[in-house]
Amino acid sequence: MRDVAAFGGFGLGLRRDHYRDFLTGDVAVDFVEVISENFMVDGGRPLRVLEQVRAKLPVILHGVSLSVGSAHGLDDDHLVRLKALADRIEPLWVSDHLCWTRTSAHNSHDLLPLPLTRAAMDVVCNNVDRAQETLGRAMLFENPSSYLTFPEDEMTEWEFLAEMSRRTGCYLLLDINNIYVSACNHGFDPEAYLAGMPADRVRQIHLAGHTPGDIVIDTHDRPVCDAVWHLYEAAIGKLGEVAVMIERDDAIPPLAHLLTELDRARMIAATARVEWAA
Repeated sequence: MRDVAAFGGFGLGLRRDHYRDFLTGDVAVDFVEVISENFMVDGGRPLRVLEQVRAKLPVILHGVSLSVGSAHGLDDDHLVRLKALADRIEPLWVSDHLCWTRTSAHNSHDLLPLPLTRAAMDVVCNNVDRAQETLGRAMLFENPSSYLTFPEDEMTEWEFLAEMSRRTGCYLLLDINNIYVSACNHGFDPEAYLAGMPADRVRQIHLAGHTPGDIVIDTHDRPVCDAVWHLYEAAIGKLGEVAVMIERDDAIPPLAHLLTELDRARMIAATARVEWAA
């Protein structure tokens, strides 16, 4: 199984609004990330655009429908199409989420939470093993944002992710905004979450915006807030070489606005790593 080498660049999600920017000029990013399911097709303009961008920049494939928490197992057709896309694009890596989205008869298109139990761990690890074996490469899995917990929970989410990574050899995508959202909704200490993550297994960071309220919602429709920037600063100095990305999926602004946010991520990382080394 192909391992996941560390990569220390700064990038953006490739969204339709910015296709022309990436095709006609040089954008100041080190990589782009795309939603895998949008390109798991035999042809068409989006796939052609992706191949043209891939000729210029490394690409990360980020999925939302693998459903590693499904007790019914993984969808064979989904795995075949994901492997075909990965073989075609040769991405930096392939990632998805710690969640479930699908039953035997229905795909919710929502990233639904799992009970954090040993029984769920066995299901998830079996599914991760199968996905990685099919793809022939280790994957990354992202911590989800969540809005409920289960009374059956036997461990914290960070303990679950760390054990999952240990058992399967997968790596981790640390979504800083999701940590903040879940911490607000469930009342845990986000810095305790960071402290519990195995730093050597983290290969990527996501930064995004959310909608505040009595329940904080992970909407990806606004700039990164100061509290999430602060948590990112606490995380980045403790990590090794990781890819950092601004994630925006709705109310998408001009590319220049996202590049300004990305520059802030670069500056925070540079300062935090110097201070951590000292």
